[in-house]
Amino acid sequence: MDNKLKTAFFHLLQIGLWGKLPPTSIKPLTDREWEHIYTFSITHTVECIIFDSFLFLDHTMLPPQYLRLKWAVRVDQVERQNTKMNIAIENQHKIFIENGLSPILQKGQGVAFCYNNPLHRISGDIDWYFEDRGYTKAREILKEKSIDFTDTAGFSLIYDWNGIDIEHHKNLFDLRSPLKASYLKKIEKLYQNNQLRINIGNTPIKILAPELQMLQVNGHILKHMISFGMGLRQFCDSAKLYSYYSEKIDKDLLKKIYKNTGILKWTHLLHKILVDYIGLPPAQLPFNYPDKINVNWMLKEIWHGGNFGYYDDRYVGGKVNEKISIQPDGAKRLWANFWRYLPYAPQEAFFFPFVHLYSKFIGIDRS
Repeated sequence: MDNKLKTAFFHLLQIGLWGKLPPTSIKPLTDREWEHIYTFSITHTVECIIFDSFLFLDHTMLPPQYLRLKWAVRVDQVERQNTKMNIAIENQHKIFIENGLSPILQKGQGVAFCYNNPLHRISGDIDWYFEDRGYTKAREILKEKSIDFTDTAGFSLIYDWNGIDIEHHKNLFDLRSPLKASYLKKIEKLYQNNQLRINIGNTPIKILAPELQMLQVNGHILKHMISFGMGLRQFCDSAKLYSYYSEKIDKDLLKKIYKNTGILKWTHLLHKILVDYIGLPPAQLPFNYPDKINVNWMLKEIWHGGNFGYYDDRYVGGKVNEKISIQPDGAKRLWANFWRYLPYAPQEAFFFPFVHLYSKFIGIDRS
């Protein structure tokens, strides 16, 4: 995609995400260019956000009618799927509570409420964390109910629930350094009384305190950037969280949390991308980033990789070693990302491959 089209894409993304026109107006695009925008929005799972930008465009600036209709059908499918997921969240929450568990909804649907239209935030699965060491009990409940599940790398498990992927996570955060484990447990306990509830349907669902939700979402982005890549949807999540909670968080304490977990330098990169490309107003950041900071290399990785790095055209035809990953040239990509992120999150870059392999083969739960 050339620079003209890339610029148009980010402008459309900002319009759809924030519900207003950016300072630079959109120039007319050809039908073929619109088709490229459509395809690329899907690889980054932001097609509904781009679709929302059409409300703010003059009719002469819109994509061709055949593509708008195709786009609308896809958006309708996303809305239906999100409605189905919300019903599943309510039903599962009820089961968990009845069995004495204390579930916390993570990421995905737990972030969607920050969006102008929550049903337009694409969510791949439903993520749960259980307080008071409830992960093991939840796993036993699945076995009692004869629900087939798979233990996965990262100390998690996954199963199908009426056509929806559900994940349970043993750890609250995706930060892998064992040297930070005790600190993460400390702040989890510290913020326990600041947890919030959001209404999904008629059910109040527990989510993390805003500062910890930001750490969780941004830590999740970092984990995937260190491994095989992350698409723009999750960067939109981060921007919307900052915007929604801008006046409701302890900004100094959040900065301290980033510093103590060893990811502050990387967070500066993230923040600049949120401002320059996602359109987050700088005033809504919790703290300033350095004036001279280069994010072009990281944007390039985001741009090429797409959703979880599945669409990186630089590795088409590469060898797949499923012991490492289902993405082609997995070892090569892990090695390259180790060196990219080592200066910005050294402990995370160093420990990720070791903890990933341990959790996948040695530390995995056994039935």
